Amino acid sequence: MAVRGWAPLLWLPAVGALFSAFDISAVVWDEEEKSNEAWGYVEVRSNAYMFWWLYYTDNTTKNFTDLPLVMWLQGGPGASSCGYGNFEEIGPYDTELNPRNTTWLQAVNLLFVDNPVGSGFSYTNDTNAFAKDLATVSADMLVFLKAFFKNKTEFQNVSFYIFSESYGGKMAAAIALELSKAIQEETINCKFEGVALGDAWISPIDSVLTWGPYLYSTSLLDDKGLTEVTDAAKQILDAVSSGKYKEATTLWSQMEDIITNNTDGVNFYNILTKDSPETKELKFDNLMLAILYLHHVNPLQNINLDELMNGPIRAHLSIIPDKVVWGGQASDVFSNMEDDFMKPVIDTVDQLLMTGINVTVYNGQLDLIVDTVGQENWVKKLKWSQLDQFLKQKWKALHISPTSIETAAFYKAHENFAFYWILKAGHMVPLDQGEMALKLLRMVTNQET
Repeated sequence: MAVRGWAPLLWLPAVGALFSAFDISAVVWDEEEKSNEAWGYVEVRSNAYMFWWLYYTDNTTKNFTDLPLVMWLQGGPGASSCGYGNFEEIGPYDTELNPRNTTWLQAVNLLFVDNPVGSGFSYTNDTNAFAKDLATVSADMLVFLKAFFKNKTEFQNVSFYIFSESYGGKMAAAIALELSKAIQEETINCKFEGVALGDAWISPIDSVLTWGPYLYSTSLLDDKGLTEVTDAAKQILDAVSSGKYKEATTLWSQMEDIITNNTDGVNFYNILTKDSPETKELKFDNLMLAILYLHHVNPLQNINLDELMNGPIRAHLSIIPDKVVWGGQASDVFSNMEDDFMKPVIDTVDQLLMTGINVTVYNGQLDLIVDTVGQENWVKKLKWSQLDQFLKQKWKALHISPTSIETAAFYKAHENFAFYWILKAGHMVPLDQGEMALKLLRMVTNQET
Protein backbone atom coordinates (compact mmCIF):
# COMPACT_ATOMS: atom_id res chain seq x y z
CA MET A 1 0.00 0.00 0.00
CA ALA A 2 1.42 3.38 -0.96
CA VAL A 3 1.72 5.95 1.79
CA ARG A 4 -0.33 9.00 0.88
CA GLY A 5 -1.18 12.07 2.88
CA TRP A 6 1.79 12.06 5.27
CA ALA A 7 3.34 15.50 5.62
CA PRO A 8 7.15 15.26 5.26
CA LEU A 9 9.49 16.08 8.14
CA LEU A 10 6.73 15.95 10.73
CA TRP A 11 7.78 12.73 12.40
CA LEU A 12 9.44 12.57 15.77
CA PRO A 13 12.83 10.83 15.48
CA ALA A 14 12.88 7.28 16.76
CA VAL A 15 15.89 7.90 18.99
CA GLY A 16 14.82 7.96 22.61
CA ALA A 17 11.22 7.09 21.85
CA LEU A 18 11.48 3.82 23.77
CA PHE A 19 11.66 4.54 27.47
CA SER A 20 10.98 3.20 30.90
CA ALA A 21 8.51 4.94 33.17
CA PHE A 22 11.05 4.53 35.93
CA ASP A 23 13.81 6.32 34.04
CA ILE A 24 12.34 9.44 32.50
CA SER A 25 15.84 10.81 31.87
CA ALA A 26 16.18 8.15 29.19
CA VAL A 27 13.75 10.06 26.97
CA VAL A 28 15.26 12.25 24.28
CA TRP A 29 12.92 14.69 22.55
CA ASP A 30 13.98 16.69 19.51
CA GLU A 31 13.09 20.26 20.47
CA GLU A 32 14.41 21.80 17.26
CA GLU A 33 12.21 19.91 14.83
CA LYS A 34 8.63 21.14 14.63
CA SER A 35 6.61 17.96 14.96
CA ASN A 36 2.87 17.39 15.07
CA GLU A 37 3.13 13.96 16.67
CA ALA A 38 5.14 11.87 19.10
CA TRP A 39 5.11 8.23 20.14
CA GLY A 40 6.92 5.67 22.23
CA TYR A 41 6.76 2.87 24.79
CA VAL A 42 6.45 2.87 28.56
CA GLU A 43 7.44 -0.19 30.57
CA VAL A 44 4.50 -0.31 32.96
CA ARG A 45 5.56 -3.57 34.62
CA SER A 46 8.48 -5.91 34.20
CA ASN A 47 8.38 -7.15 30.58
CA ALA A 48 5.12 -5.26 29.90
CA TYR A 49 5.37 -2.42 27.38
CA MET A 50 2.59 0.03 26.55
CA PHE A 51 2.64 1.86 23.21
CA TRP A 52 1.30 5.41 22.90
CA TRP A 53 0.87 7.86 20.03
CA LEU A 54 0.26 11.58 20.54
CA TYR A 55 -1.06 13.98 17.90
CA TYR A 56 -1.00 17.71 18.48
CA THR A 57 -4.12 19.58 17.37
CA ASP A 58 -4.20 20.89 13.81
CA ASN A 59 -6.34 23.87 14.86
CA THR A 60 -4.81 26.88 13.10
CA THR A 61 -6.31 29.57 15.34
CA LYS A 62 -5.23 28.31 18.76
CA ASN A 63 -2.07 27.10 20.44
CA PHE A 64 -2.15 23.41 21.35
CA THR A 65 -1.97 24.27 25.05
CA ASP A 66 -5.21 26.24 24.72
CA LEU A 67 -7.13 23.13 23.67
CA PRO A 68 -7.86 19.96 25.68
CA LEU A 69 -5.94 16.70 25.56
CA VAL A 70 -8.15 13.65 24.92
CA MET A 71 -6.99 10.10 25.55
CA TRP A 72 -8.90 7.53 23.47
CA LEU A 73 -9.35 3.96 24.74
CA GLN A 74 -10.57 1.17 22.45
CA GLY A 75 -12.54 -1.89 23.51
CA GLY A 76 -12.25 -5.61 22.98
CA PRO A 77 -10.48 -6.02 25.29
CA GLY A 78 -7.52 -6.34 22.96
CA ALA A 79 -8.45 -3.88 20.22
CA SER A 80 -6.01 -1.11 19.30
CA SER A 81 -6.63 2.58 19.97
CA CYS A 82 -3.60 3.50 17.84
CA GLY A 83 -5.02 1.41 15.02
CA TYR A 84 -8.81 1.31 14.97
CA GLY A 85 -9.64 4.47 16.91
CA ASN A 86 -6.98 6.39 15.04
CA PHE A 87 -7.44 5.28 11.44
CA GLU A 88 -11.08 4.14 11.43
CA GLU A 89 -12.68 6.75 13.67
CA ILE A 90 -11.13 10.02 14.87
CA GLY A 91 -7.48 10.39 13.82
CA PRO A 92 -6.10 12.66 11.08
CA TYR A 93 -6.11 9.99 8.36
CA ASP A 94 -8.32 7.11 7.29
CA THR A 95 -7.10 3.63 6.39
CA GLU A 96 -6.23 4.82 2.87
CA LEU A 97 -4.13 7.58 4.49
CA ASN A 98 -6.43 10.26 3.13
CA PRO A 99 -7.21 13.22 5.43
CA ARG A 100 -10.32 12.76 7.59
CA ASN A 101 -12.77 15.67 7.43
CA THR A 102 -14.15 14.92 10.90
CA THR A 103 -10.89 14.32 12.75
CA TRP A 104 -11.04 15.31 16.40
CA LEU A 105 -7.74 17.12 15.97
CA GLN A 106 -9.78 20.12 14.86
CA ALA A 107 -10.80 20.59 18.49
CA VAL A 108 -8.32 18.73 20.73
CA ASN A 109 -4.94 17.08 21.04
CA LEU A 110 -5.26 13.29 20.77
CA LEU A 111 -3.46 10.63 22.77
CA PHE A 112 -3.98 7.04 21.61
CA VAL A 113 -2.82 4.27 23.96
CA ASP A 114 -2.80 0.58 23.08
CA ASN A 115 -4.29 -0.78 26.28
CA PRO A 116 -4.26 -3.31 27.97
CA VAL A 117 -0.71 -4.48 27.42
CA GLY A 118 -0.74 -6.81 24.41
CA SER A 119 -3.19 -4.71 22.39
CA GLY A 120 -2.01 -3.20 19.11
CA PHE A 121 1.71 -2.46 19.28
CA SER A 122 1.82 -2.91 23.07
CA TYR A 123 3.39 -6.20 24.07
CA THR A 124 4.80 -8.42 26.78
CA ASN A 125 7.58 -10.99 26.76
CA ASP A 126 5.93 -12.92 29.59
CA THR A 127 2.78 -14.98 29.06
CA ASN A 128 1.93 -14.41 32.72
CA ALA A 129 2.03 -10.62 32.37
CA PHE A 130 -1.29 -10.14 30.58
CA ALA A 131 -3.85 -8.28 32.70
CA LYS A 132 -6.57 -10.47 34.15
CA ASP A 133 -8.70 -7.79 35.80
CA LEU A 134 -9.53 -4.09 35.82
CA ALA A 135 -7.27 -3.47 38.81
CA THR A 136 -4.21 -4.44 36.77
CA VAL A 137 -5.43 -2.53 33.71
CA SER A 138 -5.90 0.61 35.83
CA ALA A 139 -2.57 0.23 37.61
CA ASP A 140 -0.75 -0.13 34.29
CA MET A 141 -2.44 2.97 32.90
CA LEU A 142 -1.55 5.00 35.99
CA VAL A 143 2.11 4.09 35.51
CA PHE A 144 1.84 5.25 31.91
CA LEU A 145 0.02 8.49 32.73
CA LYS A 146 2.50 9.42 35.44
CA ALA A 147 5.34 8.94 32.97
CA PHE A 148 3.54 10.84 30.24
CA PHE A 149 2.68 13.92 32.28
CA LYS A 150 6.08 13.96 33.96
CA ASN A 151 7.75 13.99 30.56
CA LYS A 152 5.26 16.12 28.63
CA THR A 153 5.05 18.90 31.20
CA GLU A 154 3.35 21.24 28.71
CA PHE A 155 0.18 19.17 29.14
CA GLN A 156 0.08 19.30 32.95
CA ASN A 157 -2.17 22.38 32.95
CA VAL A 158 -4.16 21.41 29.87
CA SER A 159 -7.69 20.07 30.40
CA PHE A 160 -7.49 16.28 30.15
CA TYR A 161 -10.38 14.01 29.19
CA ILE A 162 -10.70 10.25 28.69
CA PHE A 163 -12.97 9.17 25.82
CA SER A 164 -13.70 5.52 25.27
CA GLU A 165 -15.67 2.95 23.35
CA SER A 166 -17.18 -0.43 24.23
CA TYR A 167 -15.01 -2.38 26.71
CA GLY A 168 -12.79 0.69 26.65
CA GLY A 169 -15.58 2.43 28.56
CA LYS A 170 -15.47 -0.16 31.31
CA MET A 171 -11.71 0.31 31.56
CA ALA A 172 -12.03 4.10 31.31
CA ALA A 173 -14.37 4.26 34.31
CA ALA A 174 -11.93 2.30 36.47
CA ILE A 175 -8.93 4.27 35.20
CA ALA A 176 -10.70 7.59 35.77
CA LEU A 177 -11.40 6.68 39.40
CA GLU A 178 -7.78 5.68 40.06
CA LEU A 179 -6.53 8.81 38.29
CA SER A 180 -8.78 10.96 40.46
CA LYS A 181 -7.34 9.33 43.59
CA ALA A 182 -3.77 9.83 42.34
CA ILE A 183 -4.44 13.53 41.71
CA GLN A 184 -5.84 13.92 45.24
CA GLU A 185 -2.76 12.17 46.62
CA GLU A 186 -0.58 14.46 44.46
CA THR A 187 1.25 11.54 42.86
CA ILE A 188 0.39 12.78 39.37
CA ASN A 189 0.16 16.29 37.99
CA CYS A 190 -2.63 16.69 35.44
CA LYS A 191 -5.85 18.66 35.02
CA PHE A 192 -8.37 15.84 34.75
CA GLU A 193 -11.77 17.17 33.66
CA GLY A 194 -13.91 14.13 32.90
CA VAL A 195 -14.60 10.79 31.25
CA ALA A 196 -16.87 9.91 28.31
CA LEU A 197 -18.25 6.38 28.08
CA GLY A 198 -19.23 5.52 24.50
CA ASP A 199 -21.44 2.44 23.99
CA ALA A 200 -19.67 1.24 27.11
CA TRP A 201 -19.82 -2.27 28.60
CA ILE A 202 -20.65 -0.91 32.07
CA SER A 203 -23.36 -3.37 33.07
CA PRO A 204 -23.27 -6.44 30.81
CA ILE A 205 -26.38 -8.01 32.31
CA ASP A 206 -28.47 -4.91 31.54
CA SER A 207 -27.40 -5.19 27.91
CA VAL A 208 -28.08 -8.93 27.74
CA LEU A 209 -31.56 -8.62 29.26
CA THR A 210 -32.63 -6.02 26.68
CA TRP A 211 -31.28 -7.70 23.53
CA GLY A 212 -34.45 -9.74 23.02
CA PRO A 213 -36.97 -6.90 23.37
CA TYR A 214 -34.77 -4.60 21.25
CA LEU A 215 -34.47 -7.10 18.40
CA TYR A 216 -38.17 -7.96 18.64
CA SER A 217 -39.18 -4.29 18.45
CA THR A 218 -37.04 -3.83 15.33
CA SER A 219 -38.53 -6.89 13.55
CA LEU A 220 -35.37 -8.97 13.91
CA LEU A 221 -36.95 -11.62 16.15
CA ASP A 222 -40.31 -13.36 15.99
CA ASP A 223 -42.16 -14.71 19.03
CA LYS A 224 -40.31 -18.01 18.99
CA GLY A 225 -36.94 -16.30 18.66
CA LEU A 226 -37.79 -13.87 21.45
CA THR A 227 -38.60 -16.78 23.75
CA GLU A 228 -35.27 -18.46 22.99
CA VAL A 229 -33.28 -15.27 23.55
CA THR A 230 -35.18 -14.43 26.75
CA ASP A 231 -34.57 -17.91 28.17
CA ALA A 232 -30.85 -17.58 27.42
CA ALA A 233 -30.75 -14.16 29.09
CA LYS A 234 -32.35 -15.57 32.23
CA GLN A 235 -29.61 -18.20 32.47
CA ILE A 236 -26.97 -15.47 32.30
CA LEU A 237 -28.81 -13.47 34.95
CA ASP A 238 -28.80 -16.49 37.27
CA ALA A 239 -25.06 -16.98 36.77
CA VAL A 240 -24.25 -13.29 37.34
CA SER A 241 -26.51 -13.13 40.40
CA SER A 242 -24.60 -16.11 41.83
CA GLY A 243 -21.23 -14.52 41.11
CA LYS A 244 -20.40 -17.18 38.50
CA TYR A 245 -18.90 -14.73 36.03
CA LYS A 246 -16.88 -17.23 34.03
CA GLU A 247 -19.98 -19.36 33.52
CA ALA A 248 -21.87 -16.21 32.56
CA THR A 249 -19.28 -15.51 29.87
CA THR A 250 -19.82 -18.96 28.36
CA LEU A 251 -23.59 -18.47 28.44
CA TRP A 252 -23.17 -15.03 26.87
CA SER A 253 -21.35 -16.60 23.94
CA GLN A 254 -24.09 -19.20 23.55
CA MET A 255 -26.74 -16.47 23.61
CA GLU A 256 -24.98 -14.57 20.83
CA ASP A 257 -25.04 -17.76 18.78
CA ILE A 258 -28.80 -18.06 19.38
CA ILE A 259 -29.26 -14.47 18.22
CA THR A 260 -27.12 -15.02 15.13
CA ASN A 261 -29.17 -18.06 14.13
CA ASN A 262 -32.51 -16.33 14.71
CA THR A 263 -31.65 -13.05 12.97
CA ASP A 264 -29.86 -14.46 9.93
CA GLY A 265 -26.58 -13.02 11.16
CA VAL A 266 -27.39 -9.55 12.48
CA ASN A 267 -24.34 -7.39 13.11
CA PHE A 268 -23.97 -6.82 16.85
CA TYR A 269 -22.36 -3.45 16.11
CA ASN A 270 -25.12 -2.15 13.81
CA ILE A 271 -28.45 -3.93 13.47
CA LEU A 272 -29.04 -2.59 9.95
CA THR A 273 -26.09 -4.57 8.59
CA LYS A 274 -25.12 -8.22 8.38
CA ASP A 275 -22.33 -9.81 10.39
CA SER A 276 -19.60 -11.08 8.07
CA PRO A 277 -16.45 -11.64 10.16
CA GLU A 278 -13.22 -12.23 8.32
CA THR A 279 -11.82 -15.64 9.10
CA LYS A 280 -8.31 -15.98 10.44
CA GLU A 281 -6.38 -18.49 12.49
CA LEU A 282 -7.28 -18.17 16.18
CA LYS A 283 -5.33 -19.27 19.25
CA PHE A 284 -8.21 -20.44 21.45
CA ASP A 285 -8.75 -23.71 23.25
CA ASN A 286 -12.17 -22.47 24.35
CA LEU A 287 -14.66 -22.41 21.45
CA MET A 288 -17.01 -20.02 23.27
CA LEU A 289 -14.20 -17.49 23.74
CA ALA A 290 -13.27 -17.86 20.08
CA ILE A 291 -16.84 -16.98 19.08
CA LEU A 292 -16.83 -13.90 21.30
CA TYR A 293 -13.44 -12.84 19.94
CA LEU A 294 -14.71 -13.15 16.36
CA HIS A 295 -17.65 -10.89 17.22
CA HIS A 296 -15.92 -8.26 19.34
CA VAL A 297 -12.20 -7.98 18.53
CA ASN A 298 -11.72 -9.46 15.08
CA PRO A 299 -13.83 -6.76 13.33
CA LEU A 300 -11.50 -4.12 14.77
CA GLN A 301 -8.51 -5.84 13.15
CA ASN A 302 -9.79 -6.13 9.58
CA ILE A 303 -7.41 -7.06 6.78
CA ASN A 304 -6.99 -3.51 5.44
CA LEU A 305 -6.14 -2.14 8.87
CA ASP A 306 -3.85 -5.07 9.61
CA GLU A 307 -1.89 -4.46 6.40
CA LEU A 308 -1.69 -0.73 7.09
CA MET A 309 -0.47 -1.07 10.68
CA ASN A 310 2.04 -3.85 9.98
CA GLY A 311 3.24 -2.15 6.79
CA PRO A 312 3.45 1.63 6.22
CA ILE A 313 2.65 2.60 9.82
CA ARG A 314 5.21 0.24 11.30
CA ALA A 315 7.83 1.73 8.96
CA HIS A 316 6.71 5.25 9.84
CA LEU A 317 7.04 4.64 13.58
CA SER A 318 10.41 2.86 13.18
CA ILE A 319 10.67 1.77 16.83
CA ILE A 320 8.46 -1.33 16.89
CA PRO A 321 10.54 -4.37 17.94
CA ASP A 322 11.04 -6.92 15.17
CA LYS A 323 9.19 -9.65 17.04
CA VAL A 324 6.11 -7.49 17.69
CA VAL A 325 3.21 -7.81 15.26
CA TRP A 326 0.38 -5.28 15.52
CA GLY A 327 -2.57 -7.17 17.00
CA GLY A 328 -0.47 -10.29 17.44
CA GLN A 329 -1.29 -10.65 21.14
CA ALA A 330 -4.91 -9.46 20.98
CA SER A 331 -6.35 -12.94 21.53
CA ASP A 332 -4.13 -13.35 24.61
CA VAL A 333 -5.43 -10.07 26.01
CA PHE A 334 -9.01 -11.14 25.37
CA SER A 335 -8.75 -14.63 26.86
CA ASN A 336 -6.90 -13.46 29.97
CA MET A 337 -9.72 -11.03 30.81
CA GLU A 338 -12.36 -13.77 30.58
CA ASP A 339 -13.32 -13.69 34.26
CA ASP A 340 -13.87 -9.93 34.09
CA PHE A 341 -16.20 -9.78 31.08
CA MET A 342 -19.58 -10.01 32.82
CA LYS A 343 -18.76 -8.03 35.96
CA PRO A 344 -20.55 -4.67 36.25
CA VAL A 345 -18.87 -1.38 37.16
CA ILE A 346 -21.96 0.68 37.97
CA ASP A 347 -20.52 1.34 41.43
CA THR A 348 -17.39 2.78 39.82
CA VAL A 349 -19.48 5.27 37.83
CA ASP A 350 -21.31 6.11 41.06
CA GLN A 351 -18.02 6.86 42.79
CA LEU A 352 -16.93 9.08 39.91
CA LEU A 353 -20.14 11.09 40.12
CA MET A 354 -19.97 11.37 43.90
CA THR A 355 -16.35 12.55 43.61
CA GLY A 356 -17.48 15.34 41.29
CA ILE A 357 -15.91 13.94 38.12
CA ASN A 358 -17.78 14.86 34.94
CA VAL A 359 -19.25 11.70 33.42
CA THR A 360 -20.78 11.54 29.94
CA VAL A 361 -22.56 8.50 28.50
CA TYR A 362 -23.22 8.41 24.76
CA ASN A 363 -24.77 5.60 22.76
CA GLY A 364 -25.59 4.73 19.16
CA GLN A 365 -29.23 4.07 18.32
CA LEU A 366 -28.42 1.03 16.15
CA ASP A 367 -26.01 -0.71 18.52
CA LEU A 368 -27.00 -4.18 19.71
CA ILE A 369 -24.10 -5.38 21.85
CA VAL A 370 -24.51 -2.31 24.09
CA ASP A 371 -28.03 -1.26 23.21
CA THR A 372 -29.30 2.09 24.44
CA VAL A 373 -32.16 0.68 26.54
CA GLY A 374 -29.65 -1.40 28.49
CA GLN A 375 -27.60 1.74 29.11
CA GLU A 376 -30.65 3.60 30.34
CA ASN A 377 -31.44 0.72 32.70
CA TRP A 378 -28.07 0.71 34.46
CA VAL A 379 -28.13 4.49 34.74
CA LYS A 380 -31.38 4.16 36.70
CA LYS A 381 -29.55 1.89 39.17
CA LEU A 382 -27.08 4.62 40.15
CA LYS A 383 -27.09 5.67 43.80
CA TRP A 384 -25.92 9.17 42.89
CA SER A 385 -27.86 11.72 44.92
CA GLN A 386 -28.79 13.78 41.85
CA LEU A 387 -30.15 10.88 39.79
CA ASP A 388 -33.83 11.77 40.28
CA GLN A 389 -33.15 15.34 39.18
CA PHE A 390 -31.31 14.08 36.11
CA LEU A 391 -34.15 11.75 35.14
CA LYS A 392 -36.66 14.60 35.46
CA GLN A 393 -34.81 16.69 32.89
CA LYS A 394 -36.37 16.97 29.45
CA TRP A 395 -34.01 15.93 26.70
CA LYS A 396 -32.99 18.39 24.01
CA ALA A 397 -32.63 17.76 20.30
CA LEU A 398 -29.26 18.33 18.66
CA HIS A 399 -28.56 19.30 15.06
CA ILE A 400 -25.21 19.24 13.26
CA SER A 401 -25.53 22.92 12.37
CA PRO A 402 -28.01 25.75 12.97
CA THR A 403 -29.29 25.35 9.40
CA SER A 404 -29.80 21.59 9.59
CA ILE A 405 -33.38 20.38 10.04
CA GLU A 406 -32.43 16.74 10.64
CA THR A 407 -32.21 15.64 14.27
CA ALA A 408 -28.78 14.10 14.87
CA ALA A 409 -29.09 13.29 18.57
CA PHE A 410 -30.83 13.99 21.84
CA TYR A 411 -29.20 14.76 25.16
CA LYS A 412 -29.91 15.65 28.74
CA ALA A 413 -27.56 16.80 31.47
CA HIS A 414 -27.64 17.66 35.15
CA GLU A 415 -24.74 18.66 37.38
CA ASN A 416 -21.77 16.47 36.38
CA PHE A 417 -23.67 13.82 34.39
CA ALA A 418 -24.82 13.85 30.76
CA PHE A 419 -26.40 11.29 28.42
CA TYR A 420 -26.43 11.50 24.60
CA TRP A 421 -28.68 9.42 22.33
CA ILE A 422 -26.89 9.39 18.95
CA LEU A 423 -29.23 8.68 16.04
CA LYS A 424 -28.34 6.58 12.96
CA ALA A 425 -25.20 5.30 14.69
CA GLY A 426 -24.17 1.84 15.75
CA HIS A 427 -21.52 0.77 18.25
CA MET A 428 -18.79 2.98 16.73
CA VAL A 429 -20.38 6.42 16.87
CA PRO A 430 -17.50 8.37 15.25
CA LEU A 431 -17.38 5.87 12.38
CA ASP A 432 -21.11 6.07 11.65
CA GLN A 433 -21.80 9.72 12.50
CA GLY A 434 -18.52 11.60 12.33
CA GLU A 435 -19.98 15.12 12.36
CA MET A 436 -22.20 14.41 15.34
CA ALA A 437 -19.31 12.77 17.18
CA LEU A 438 -17.23 15.91 16.62
CA LYS A 439 -20.07 18.05 17.94
CA LEU A 440 -20.35 15.74 20.96
CA LEU A 441 -16.62 16.15 21.60
CA ARG A 442 -16.90 19.94 21.54
CA MET A 443 -19.87 19.88 23.90
CA VAL A 444 -18.23 17.55 26.40
CA THR A 445 -15.02 19.61 26.38
CA ASN A 446 -16.96 22.87 26.85
CA GLN A 447 -16.15 24.31 23.44
CA GLU A 448 -19.78 24.32 22.31
CA THR A 449 -23.15 24.44 24.02
